[in-house]
Amino acid sequence: MKYFFSSFIVSILGLGIAFYLGGFGGLYIAALLAILEVSLSFDNAVVNAKVLDTMEPVWQKRFIIFGIPVAVFGMRFLFPIFIVAIASNLGVMETFQLAVDNPEHYHETLEGVKNLIYAFGGAFLLMVFLDFLFDEERDEKWLKIIEDNLIINKLAELGNASLMFSMGVGLYLIHLTQDVSIAIAYFSGILLHSFIASLDDLFSTDGVRSGIIGLIYLEILDASFSFDGVIGAFALSSDIFIIMIGLGIGAMFVRSLTIYLVEKKTLAEFIYLEHGAHYAIFALAFIMFYKMFHEIDEVIVGTIGVALIGISAIHSMMVKKDK
Repeated sequence: MKYFFSSFIVSILGLGIAFYLGGFGGLYIAALLAILEVSLSFDNAVVNAKVLDTMEPVWQKRFIIFGIPVAVFGMRFLFPIFIVAIASNLGVMETFQLAVDNPEHYHETLEGVKNLIYAFGGAFLLMVFLDFLFDEERDEKWLKIIEDNLIINKLAELGNASLMFSMGVGLYLIHLTQDVSIAIAYFSGILLHSFIASLDDLFSTDGVRSGIIGLIYLEILDASFSFDGVIGAFALSSDIFIIMIGLGIGAMFVRSLTIYLVEKKTLAEFIYLEHGAHYAIFALAFIMFYKMFHEIDEVIVGTIGVALIGISAIHSMMVKKDK
């Protein structure tokens, strides 16, 4: 319970502010958004825990101290404003004023650039999954028909299979959209992931990830997960403060869950949990690309992620029992 104490405190304060701003309706929407955020980001917590476990204890603490305000205020409030400002050629303050005074128009503007957001976030998440799939140093294999077949093993030996595969997906996506801006957004996501991975290799020593690089990677990963939730949140409310409160509460619980997984060594106990999380990441990346052409209910998106992680957890327990 101690791991989630701060999250409950923030929840009480946040829901209180939501009630002050929007009455019982605002309170309900904020609570609903918090639940939606947790369901969408459960796989994020698992992958965060895996990354955090490779960082020094001092940086694990800094992830909590600095990561929470960045996740709540940065990624779920300021970052969408920056995205809309850049994509719509508006000033940041002008966009912020638009979000406060005319949230409906702000939502319309955000909707107008959502394909760029999906292309960027989907590309980054796809690279996260592909790096996992083609990792030759990974001992445990879950779905061996996918992870441990002749083709995957040969591709893994090439060293740049993730980049080749993601570029192929990008070229097909560009063919479907015939949009240069989609190409820029998609390959920017790949470039950013590759840049961070290169810095990680450069500064990591003896298997311990560089603290600052790891922190940056986790925040960008969190941003990629939050894109879908931020855009989808406008289906429930046009008040950006209610949205920030709801998603912020969810982000707090995801952070608490991450620390719980690290300190309890849960990933060592549930050997396939990491696998389920990465398959959920792949599903979310694919859904982001699909949503560029068709709408999908957020409930379905969250259910897929939770189901994959749940199945991997159950299978882990079955294997542990057999041993």
